[in-house]
Amino acid sequence: MKIMIKYCLFLFLVFIAMFQFSTAQSIRSLVNNGNEAFEKKQFSDAEAEYKKSLEKDKDLMEGSYNLGNAVHKQQRFDEAIQNYHQALGKTTDKNTQSQLYYNMGNSYFESKQYQESINAYKKSLKLNPNDEDAKYNLSYASRMMKQQQQQQKQQQKKDKNKKEDQKDQQKQDQQQQQQKKDQQQQQQQQVQQEKKMSQQEAQRILEALKNDEKNTQKKVRKKVPVRLNVEKDW
Repeated sequence: MKIMIKYCLFLFLVFIAMFQFSTAQSIRSLVNNGNEAFEKKQFSDAEAEYKKSLEKDKDLMEGSYNLGNAVHKQQRFDEAIQNYHQALGKTTDKNTQSQLYYNMGNSYFESKQYQESINAYKKSLKLNPNDEDAKYNLSYASRMMKQQQQQQKQQQKKDKNKKEDQKDQQKQDQQQQQQKKDQQQQQQQQVQQEKKMSQQEAQRILEALKNDEKNTQKKVRKKVPVRLNVEKDW
């Protein structure tokens, strides 16, 4: 009975070992398929294979590492950085970590996040001080960041001047509108004044005519009738 139990346990362990070996082979096959597709520059196919390998083993460092490279090649830099970060947590090897920071720096650089790329290159060099590529990229990223900062300052100055010009233009527009309004008011006042003056003048003329008529009538009343003397001339 004991022999039978030991035999069954042995078979179970063998089965487990074979299953693990088969699974490992399957994962390795998926990674290799991804690598082959990557070499052929079929990056979307490589991405699919790496994702399949991670579905079978989420802790697979090679899967996250290579997936980061595949999406980087497709210019999905944020996803690449995310996968490199995940790979960092799955390895303690300094050379691998250095390379991951280096790749991360490249992704940051491509997305023009120069300060972040500088930080990543520095971390890479801290783990591997002899990496000449990381040194070069660090220097280049520093120059690009300075250039970016200068462009930002120039743009800020340009925006500030533009805002000031807009304010000046707005002020001029308001002044012109106020002048136009004042002119309209003046014109209206002038028209009203002229109208009032015309009414007053008409009234004055009418009053003058009335006065003339009264004066004429008075003169007529005061005029002594002429008496005609009729004399005979015979």
